[in-house]
Amino acid sequence: MRKRFDKRAPVVKFNCFFNNIITKSMRRRAGWTDAKDQEEKNIDIFWVDTLWMHEKFDTIYFEEHMRVNHFPRFYELTRKNLLAKNLKRFIKLKKSSKSQDVELRDQIDDIMSFFPTTYDLPDQWHMFVEEFKKERSQKENRADKPIWIMKPISKSQGRGIFLFRDLKDIQEWKRDGKEKKENAEEAETYIVQRYIERPLLIGGKKFDMRIYVLVTSYVPLRAWVYREGFVRFSGTRYSLDQIEDTFVHLTNVAIQKTAPDYNPDRGAKWPLMNLRRYLETSRGIQVSNTAFRKINEMFWYSLLAVQDKVINDKHCFELYGYDVLFDEALNVWLIEVNASPSFAHSSEDDKMLKLRVLDDTFNVVDMEKKLSGTETRIGGFDLLTESLDCYLGCDNSDREIQLRRVYREADSRKEREANEQE
Repeated sequence: MRKRFDKRAPVVKFNCFFNNIITKSMRRRAGWTDAKDQEEKNIDIFWVDTLWMHEKFDTIYFEEHMRVNHFPRFYELTRKNLLAKNLKRFIKLKKSSKSQDVELRDQIDDIMSFFPTTYDLPDQWHMFVEEFKKERSQKENRADKPIWIMKPISKSQGRGIFLFRDLKDIQEWKRDGKEKKENAEEAETYIVQRYIERPLLIGGKKFDMRIYVLVTSYVPLRAWVYREGFVRFSGTRYSLDQIEDTFVHLTNVAIQKTAPDYNPDRGAKWPLMNLRRYLETSRGIQVSNTAFRKINEMFWYSLLAVQDKVINDKHCFELYGYDVLFDEALNVWLIEVNASPSFAHSSEDDKMLKLRVLDDTFNVVDMEKKLSGTETRIGGFDLLTESLDCYLGCDNSDREIQLRRVYREADSRKEREANEQE
């Protein structure tokens, strides 16, 4: 495989904390050298875990060119309870705003409707109980009563998640001490959300989408959305009669692969392009385009909601893994945002997709200083703008050709600017 188009690539020293395809992607770039054994001051680009950001980021002097793969306070977007808090705060802020954007102020509830009703437990326990009882009183039959989902804020891959209909299920959970952290006296923080009871099904099975969003600046907001992603299916047909069955309701691969009949080659994942084609065929091209455009809108406003909370730093970039759901009406729902999306792979196609995501992440970060800064597409990444033009699930087979054209145009632009200065 060709490494890079510029044979004069400069030396870039990297330190990656993960011995997986992230390191592989970095090693195969021309001029990039693994320097994990060198002093931190000699590193050009870090790919670190979130703990390093808490403990080390503020202790290192970053030269102008140095980069690291997280922003300070990244968790304002990725921690489930803080995401809910920031989205609610953003809505309240826009409603009370005296700006001239009257249209946004009047439509903010509809725009931000991509996040389910959410409460932070145990802090908002009484607020949740009040809402729970109010909704329960409106339903006569138990089967019609709303379903809620509990999620621990500090766990991933579906761990600790369960669904319930009755308040006694939570009371039992509390009595059993399941809300307590291991070896700790304080209650572990959970969020409780209204469960999306009518998701869009394909073949009778629930699915969600993993989509990659790369942020290179929060002020001004500059984010890129990757055209490719994947769709994760549950292994069991969907039913609300089995709310205790995680194989029905959770699509996480970590959960599904523990099922007795799990078979990764039997359709556990689709490329995002397959979903777009399915919707174009079953719902029509215009409806499909509108649905995917709503996803871009969700990206835009979720990032704006934390713009003043995440600390912007020119040395930082961040690749987020957004988990997104369509309901049967093609409304968009944000499930969660991952600060360290998994790059483990379940098949060769999955591996190559994630390598492309990583390769293009480093193309956008541009340690080699090959870009002009005016690009709106770099490989599989498209610049997210207020126009919300959406290429999710669109063809990315021209990626290599597009990269060559981008670098060629950037070189020509730099040459013209140099000539003008002379």
